[in-house]
Amino acid sequence: MSETITRHLMIRGRVQGVGYRNYIEYKAGELGIKGWVRNRLDGSVEAVVQGAPQSVTTIIECAQRGPRASQVSEVTVSTVAAAEDFGGRFEIRQTT
Repeated sequence: MSETITRHLMIRGRVQGVGYRNYIEYKAGELGIKGWVRNRLDGSVEAVVQGAPQSVTTIIECAQRGPRASQVSEVTVSTVAAAEDFGGRFEIRQTT
């Protein structure tokens, strides 16, 4: 069985109203990543990503670039020790 890691991402910059969540959801699907992404009331985007180490590294790189219309200024990455069961999927969650 391959190793699975989970990371929490906080993304800041011009990341709302530019298709950022859809972009991350699409990339997660390509990479076999489980988890979620959502807008935050402070204008940032938050995500939890879970998968093989190389896939998680790749989606973090995608988060740092963002879609064409975005302007990412900062991505803070932290390790999540005990992750929830994502049911094998990646979803866009409601703003919090």
